[in-house]
Amino acid sequence: MFFVRTAGERDLDKVRTLMRETLHATLNVLHVADEAEDLIAAETSPEKLRAALKEKGSEFLVADSGREIAGMGYAMMSRDFAKTAEIRWILVHPTHQRQGVGRDIFAELETCFPDAEILRLEVDARNRAALAFFNAHGMVEIDRIERAGGPAPLTLVLEKALGVD
Repeated sequence: MFFVRTAGERDLDKVRTLMRETLHATLNVLHVADEAEDLIAAETSPEKLRAALKEKGSEFLVADSGREIAGMGYAMMSRDFAKTAEIRWILVHPTHQRQGVGRDIFAELETCFPDAEILRLEVDARNRAALAFFNAHGMVEIDRIERAGGPAPLTLVLEKALGVD
């Protein structure tokens, strides 16, 4: 059983390993190997993870069994949109997917931002598994961003109203 809790400095090495393995499993299908490795290296640098952990107005979560970390989530209040929390990451290691870990992380992130009225994220349109997960949790497409030559040629913007039962 995994419990979702706030991440700490001592978790960062395990989180980095989890992120690298999970992102490789996803991105190696969507990108050429060198592109995937460049993206993963940029997102999982120790400096970037440490900065995220300390970011004001953010929540960095892990799903922890006491022996291993199966998933992580990171969200923060938007700098661009009022009363909006932005999910940057929800990742669950491939060996623990479809066991409720992602659901538990998502549910916790929904409650971490009492001033937020909207939960927002961007996802590569080719990532069908992520789209299915977020749609199943009430996120709906509100926009599309086309980026010629970028790592994600079409990015979907998803949102969910918070505090609406």
